[in-house]
Amino acid sequence: MKMKAAVLREQGRSRPYASTVPLTVEEVDLDPPGPGEVLYKIIGAGLCHSDLSTIENLRPRKLPTIPGHEAAGIVEEVGPGVTSLQPGDHVISVFVTSCGDCRYCNAGRPNLCQGSSVSRTNGTLISGARRLSAKGEPIYHYSGLSVFAQYAVVSQHALIKIPKDIPLEDATIFGCAVLTGVGAVLNTAQVPPGGQVAVVGLGGVGMNALMGAVIAGAERIVAVDLSADKLKLARELGATDTFLAGNADAIQEIRDATDGGLDYVVETAGSIPAMTMAYGIAARGGMVVSAGLPASNASFSYLHAALVSDEKSIRGSYMGSCVPKRDIPRFLGLYQRGKLPVHKLRSGFIGLEQINEGFDRLSDGTVLRQILRPHG
Repeated sequence: MKMKAAVLREQGRSRPYASTVPLTVEEVDLDPPGPGEVLYKIIGAGLCHSDLSTIENLRPRKLPTIPGHEAAGIVEEVGPGVTSLQPGDHVISVFVTSCGDCRYCNAGRPNLCQGSSVSRTNGTLISGARRLSAKGEPIYHYSGLSVFAQYAVVSQHALIKIPKDIPLEDATIFGCAVLTGVGAVLNTAQVPPGGQVAVVGLGGVGMNALMGAVIAGAERIVAVDLSADKLKLARELGATDTFLAGNADAIQEIRDATDGGLDYVVETAGSIPAMTMAYGIAARGGMVVSAGLPASNASFSYLHAALVSDEKSIRGSYMGSCVPKRDIPRFLGLYQRGKLPVHKLRSGFIGLEQINEGFDRLSDGTVLRQILRPHG
């Protein structure tokens, strides 16, 4: 079938993207689903910093590709052997397709699936297949999804079925922003009731981490960002304290206000200055959880003797250490009970023709989650 999609053919173009147009809207060919695969119609797709990092060439990918890894839609067709889904089902995509039988999947850690890591590097579906092309030229899959398009063919294991009464435009961000942010707090950090938490970086993932801290029953929730507007929203979502990260003495200011720092600090900005801030405001015995992804060659340094004497710990959190089949229904239940008001994070809707301007706004830090409506 033919469809419209946003194609990335060159990484690292300069801003403004509205002028340099790294993403071109093209007519591309999408093959039918093969064994174990599903064709679904994209209703909404979120613009995420991981996609922006790809445009910026902070994390190289095989080109040309169709970016996008956070979406919700409706199943149109299933391939041979698909038993978990059928046409008409409403689904959320997840950006790690679990093979179900590697050492990590068997250990209950599908977010670290070996097969998914290989296929992401190769720009294929987890089976090794490619279903995208344009005028006979192969187009590589992005995280096994490529959802900046009207339709996608993906592995059945990349989709989670959801109740049809959940608005798909709200469901859109559950496959990345919610899993990553809420999961970092509840799964990776395992913040206990009464805990003291800081969130550094208040994008879509950071705001979800903040809401996760509220759900966990944290007694003190410190929000840190460069944007005063985002700090204001953080207060509305449950932050007890807010600090501007741009202040020269922000680290000491936060440590003084919290009697030596926080027990749990979640970094979601994906930058080394943010990670330095997070480590600096962690208390003795505290844990720093990093869920942000900086450039692939970026490094973070610390004084090792102090790490030992302060008994701090540093943990990575990929996809919120989530098991999607377990956690997405759980998080959707929280949403249905008003505990995860993700609609408050929406920064408007755009069409395919406005996608470059959308990434300009995301790069400026003036938005949280813009939702792409690929069908207009």
